[in-house]
Amino acid sequence: MSDAFLTALENTLTLKVLVVILVSASYGLFVGAIPGLTATMAVALMVPFTFFLDPISGLAAIVTMEACCIFAGDIPTTLMRIPGTPSSAAYVDDAYSLTQQGRHQQALGVSLVYSVIGGLVGALVLIFLAPQLARIAFEFSSYEYFWLCVLGLSCAAVVSRGSKAKGLIALSIGLLLSCVGLGSTHSVPRLTFGIDELITGINFIPAMIGLFGLAEVLRNFGKLIPAVGVVSGAEDGGSASAKGNWLSRGIHEVFGGLGPRLKKSGSRIASSSAIGSAIGMLPGAGADIAAWVAYAVSKRRATPEQKEEYGKGSLEGIADATTANNASLAGAWIPALVLGIPGDSVTAIVIGVLLMKNIQPGPGIFTDPVQLPLVYGIYITFILANLLLIPLGFLAIRAGSLIIRIPRQIILPLILMFCIVGAFAINGSYFDVGVMLVMGLLGVVLERFEVPAGPVVLGIILGGRLEEAFVQSLTKSDSFAAFFGRPIAAGLGVLCIILWLAPLVSLFRKRPSEI
Repeated sequence: MSDAFLTALENTLTLKVLVVILVSASYGLFVGAIPGLTATMAVALMVPFTFFLDPISGLAAIVTMEACCIFAGDIPTTLMRIPGTPSSAAYVDDAYSLTQQGRHQQALGVSLVYSVIGGLVGALVLIFLAPQLARIAFEFSSYEYFWLCVLGLSCAAVVSRGSKAKGLIALSIGLLLSCVGLGSTHSVPRLTFGIDELITGINFIPAMIGLFGLAEVLRNFGKLIPAVGVVSGAEDGGSASAKGNWLSRGIHEVFGGLGPRLKKSGSRIASSSAIGSAIGMLPGAGADIAAWVAYAVSKRRATPEQKEEYGKGSLEGIADATTANNASLAGAWIPALVLGIPGDSVTAIVIGVLLMKNIQPGPGIFTDPVQLPLVYGIYITFILANLLLIPLGFLAIRAGSLIIRIPRQIILPLILMFCIVGAFAINGSYFDVGVMLVMGLLGVVLERFEVPAGPVVLGIILGGRLEEAFVQSLTKSDSFAAFFGRPIAAGLGVLCIILWLAPLVSLFRKRPSEI
């Protein structure tokens, strides 16, 4: 085993692989920072180049690009209120509220550091617990996936900004939109109104861009003023005490105050990393569920004073959610490597790359002396990629923060251009641009009535998965008790019920004191 590790070090720490890692990191940051361009798309575009790379270099490129792309999605999330990734929708209101307060660099600094920590913890989980955790994931059936989807959706409704009832309304809208097109279990068109393009359903990326990005543009067209909705302190980085050259001032603005915060958040980091790694290893779950669940847990354990900040600029919420979604990235590789089952869309592409290189994923990959160094090389690359993310992410934050200084008359048309390009780039479809426009108008209406948009996006994403798991479960048994017939399913089901009943219990506790 030690010989395989030394071989992996020798193969990974070469000039060629390190250059590939650096180029892939820069590419991931660039693509991730463009609204509408996802990590999956970036990986798919990179696959042809892996034909000319050896297995270590090809996988190192994918690992690095994914880690950097997920963080870079927080840049448009924070600066323009356009979630760069689906998981960013969990904390988009907090991040953008901090931008309006002139604290955008602080928000991105927290996102960067906690993303790196989550990524490193996820890598350690991948290294030490991959075979054991994969066995648990392999035990998941349709019942467990049903409750997992219910848990993610419930968290979105419970922790959303505003009242629980409005969060539930937003979630219902998202679930309704997820029903458009052919059903996941029956090939029957639904809610298409004779429009052929709706047969495939509503793509969540144009919907997400419209609900957040275009809606923000439409709201701001009526109040064109020189600044982009931030306080005057944002012009100099939001801190009058930040003196010195560009580098020292930037370090102070981005990383200032993180030391004491990290000392106090050990248990939160452990909790969020565990949530992200556990959910990430479940095939098809993804970082979006991990971010919402971690955000919900973060809000539940917050003090009454801290809870008031959630949705209005909570650094704790951002930290916990980003820790979880980055920890889930390494977790998704566990079923891919151990079972040959993709944990998410990126690892689905990874499995194709492995097979292309004549590498067969599965339990034997950990015992084959030829393939074991490759596994260790993936471990090493995860660590290198997250460490490299700190300096490159810092530069991306400093460069991205220049957007804040651009007058509204210029930035709003640019944001609109990014929205249109991002919506069109998914499928090369003008219809997706129309979907984005309609969802933008819906976003304005929702904002008018203070209904959160985040649960709408998660409803669109998880609605199909929820329906599929529910129908599959019913085909096994039409008894409701069957949903609690397995230990893991019963535990998830009880957790969901507790989450539903908690607001009612707190309501009844308040009433006697009000009488």
